[in-house]
Amino acid sequence: MNVADPAALAARYARNLPRYTSYPTAAQFTDAVGPDDARDWLRAVPAGDALSLYLHVPFCDTLCRFCGCNTAVLRSADARAAYAALLIEELRRITRQLGTGHRLSHLQWGGGTPTTLPVGTLRQVMQTIRNSFTLLPDAEISIEIDPRHLPAHYPAVLHELGFNRASLGVQDINPAVQEACGRIQSLEQTTECIDALRGAGIDSINIDLIYGLPRQNVQGVRDTAAAIAALSPDRLAVFGYAHVPWKQKRQNLMPTGELPDATARFEQRAAINDALCAAGYLPVGLDHYSRPDDRMGIAARDGTLHRNFQGYTTDPATVLIGVGASAISSYPQGMTQNAVSSAAYARLMGETPDGLPVVRGVRRTMDDRLRAEIIERLMCDMGIDLDAFTMRHGLPQDSFDDDLRKLSGLEADGFVIISGRRLRVTEEGRVFLRHVAAAFDRHLDMDMPQRHASGV
Repeated sequence: MNVADPAALAARYARNLPRYTSYPTAAQFTDAVGPDDARDWLRAVPAGDALSLYLHVPFCDTLCRFCGCNTAVLRSADARAAYAALLIEELRRITRQLGTGHRLSHLQWGGGTPTTLPVGTLRQVMQTIRNSFTLLPDAEISIEIDPRHLPAHYPAVLHELGFNRASLGVQDINPAVQEACGRIQSLEQTTECIDALRGAGIDSINIDLIYGLPRQNVQGVRDTAAAIAALSPDRLAVFGYAHVPWKQKRQNLMPTGELPDATARFEQRAAINDALCAAGYLPVGLDHYSRPDDRMGIAARDGTLHRNFQGYTTDPATVLIGVGASAISSYPQGMTQNAVSSAAYARLMGETPDGLPVVRGVRRTMDDRLRAEIIERLMCDMGIDLDAFTMRHGLPQDSFDDDLRKLSGLEADGFVIISGRRLRVTEEGRVFLRHVAAAFDRHLDMDMPQRHASGV
């Protein structure tokens, strides 16, 4: 197929697919998994293993129409402090099951906007974490920031508390696009935020961009990518807008008649890719970019890149513990998710003195674990040697031959190269990594398509 024909590509590969930040995906979560499973899996974590910790703060000062995250507007400082107290209590309950002294290789605050927490409560939560875990010297301690609402004193506080990385949402710098999305944010605000963070000693900066938004066009997203690259962030994440109004009612406020079609999305993604590569960034996996000297770029070259619910990461931890409303935890045995709304989360935390606020999840079978490894390596390395994989796991060599055969169309179009049982995704096929991973997803045919976002 001619890769210069985006309309034909978009039509042929138009399909809703998971983002494969886990396997099985969240579409497989049910209430058959609950607090007892979470407790057992926490108790089973080996004492010497390094862990990853994620804390979710579901509050923003204003809601962006495009956002698919579990967030709400909450302006009361007292209410935010009360939520932080629940985070501290959940951390204590987790530690009772896990034991103290576990090492942390990665700590991430996400949301929402974590910097909406009063400084005093943020200090208290961070102190609880340090009392419960041992942060490794090279641990990445990251926080998501809205450049429009960062108090002037906050960067210095973050540095004092040990944060060494910040992730900023930008999406697009075009005022018309911003108006459609309900998020007005000048390039000057973004620049000033980055300067303030770097001035305080937080040197590692990630920027999030989105394509496929209303009123976007190829030239506009190219201009956005070039302008943001000029600010020299260490990493960028470039996501396709997922229009899922059945999951997030706020997206009904988007001018859907102005959404780009699949062909335009394909062209916009290509334009952003070209602009970032021209600026010296390396493409990483499906949707990330890195400076060549950044840890993520190095991990991508070395084959040590990983993928979890936060996206691509250099963190090798096999256990990720999520804390807060809607937070997801991942263990070798399965995954769990806390109550989604902050009200339901608070109610569950108040029902018992030591219970965990888990409401659903999924158990991993041995087949799930094997396929999770294959999918992660495909999403991170853009290839896998299945002969070596089956030999390492003591499996018959033909265990995944049926899955390989599903890739015949992508192979014919030049997006994958299959030699025996060795699979490699070509550079042109990078955009179709989710399609490649889907060939190994045994649960996909049981999912409802509307649960997932566009695969292009």
